[in-house]
Amino acid sequence: MAQLDATIVNVSLPGLAGTLHAAFPTIQWVMSGYLLALALTLPLNGWLVDRIGARALYLRCFAAFTLASGLCGLAWSAPSLIGFRVVQGMAGGLLAPMAQMLVARAAGRHLPRVASMVTMPILLAPLLGPIVAGGILTFASWRWIFLFNLPVGLLAFALAWRFLPDDRQEARPRALDLTGLALLSPALVFFLYGIDRLGQRVGGALVCGGLLLFALYGVWAQRKGDDALIDLRLFGGRVFSASVATLFLLNGALFAGQMLVPVWLIHGCGLSPDRVGWLMMPMGLGMMCTYPLMGRLTDRFGIRRLTNCGALAAFAGALLLVFLALRGSAFSLLAGALFLRGAGMGAIGIPSMSAGYASVKREDLPVATTALNIVQRLGGPIWTTLCAMTLGGQASASPFMASRAFGLAFGLLCVLHAGLFLATLLLPVRLAGKRGGSAPD
Repeated sequence: MAQLDATIVNVSLPGLAGTLHAAFPTIQWVMSGYLLALALTLPLNGWLVDRIGARALYLRCFAAFTLASGLCGLAWSAPSLIGFRVVQGMAGGLLAPMAQMLVARAAGRHLPRVASMVTMPILLAPLLGPIVAGGILTFASWRWIFLFNLPVGLLAFALAWRFLPDDRQEARPRALDLTGLALLSPALVFFLYGIDRLGQRVGGALVCGGLLLFALYGVWAQRKGDDALIDLRLFGGRVFSASVATLFLLNGALFAGQMLVPVWLIHGCGLSPDRVGWLMMPMGLGMMCTYPLMGRLTDRFGIRRLTNCGALAAFAGALLLVFLALRGSAFSLLAGALFLRGAGMGAIGIPSMSAGYASVKREDLPVATTALNIVQRLGGPIWTTLCAMTLGGQASASPFMASRAFGLAFGLLCVLHAGLFLATLLLPVRLAGKRGGSAPD
């Protein structure tokens, strides 16, 4: 639900602007407010799990998300809708890391096999969002985009209440690091909002402010140690650091590619947006073919060998995109390139995440989950912005200039994929036999 709601509203924004009598820059905050609220509450995840337990927090977040969805459906103006979306985003920001942590706790060393099943709906949600929204808007009011969540949320809440184990005995209440929260949450919001507007003066100022707050949090966390909101000493572990670096680069490659390819097909090849949507399908198909096999492939080949092969396949797909941008598009070759990228990147995420979780103690899982999610969330906008800056304003220039610009942008994407391959070389050969044990080299 949280993943679906991150994309489902995009299709309805023009209609919302007219129905609620709001300017489009204002109504865009229905989307931006939700995404920034996700980032705002994310640093609290580890502390809240330690404070009240994973089951209690998950149930409260799900209840808050479902209630906020209903309120969004009843909104009477643009400001009220934006406000309810912020509440919805704050609850949604805790749901994704909570789900990961609960699965990691239950699965143990079998996480790759279990995660391959759990990840499928999360993968499908961004692809299905526009389709679901289009179907709803064809037959009903925009309000049903949000009211649709009520029956789903009530059913999910009942199932979670019935089946999630009571873990209150594992709670270890600790004081909230208010200074750390005051530094880290605004740092995430400033950085993510600023990097989205890096071409403007306010964007650059916010990015610099976010980086300064990150640096101040690093100094503060070193002083606080175990009592910090996120204990940075986790990054001292080689396997955990390798997992974080791999996921950061993977998210960057995924989002940067998802931005570059459609822009190239529309501006560089002159295709219509609806045709571009169909041409992008091979990448999703590649990921969907890989994910269900992750458990078996990880058991057979191990973490490092599987992620190495995945990174090389994705790199080969990116090289094909450079060739196509410079020499002209051949749609059969494009389909192969996108399928390679999708299948390759699908073979990296779950094994590297599993290695990261297996390298920390069970009691450190809440904080480790928070750290992994924060770094992942930063990778996408950073690398997307860098690729967009490389592209510059030449996407709609002359065909020769446009092909060079896109070739250079896809070349940067290849550099990113090469870095991703190097990061996978640092991952362990296989998962540790016991949770909390050191992963083998």
